[in-house]
Amino acid sequence: MEVPGLYIVRCADDRCEIVPSDRLADLPNPHPTGDRWGPYGELAEAIAKRVGLIRAGKCKPQ
Repeated sequence: MEVPGLYIVRCADDRCEIVPSDRLADLPNPHPTGDRWGPYGELAEAIAKRVGLIRAGKCKPQ
């Protein structure tokens, strides 16, 4: 069961997208490892985490 909220999902091209939990199954191009982080209750929190993942080299900037 998915917890409502926002998730950060790594795509096959190593970009990370912020998506609501109801769209997780509909992603067209997920990363083979299935990396995702969350849930986050607020968009600002998800954005801050995504910036941290970019700085850590886990995601490419868009």
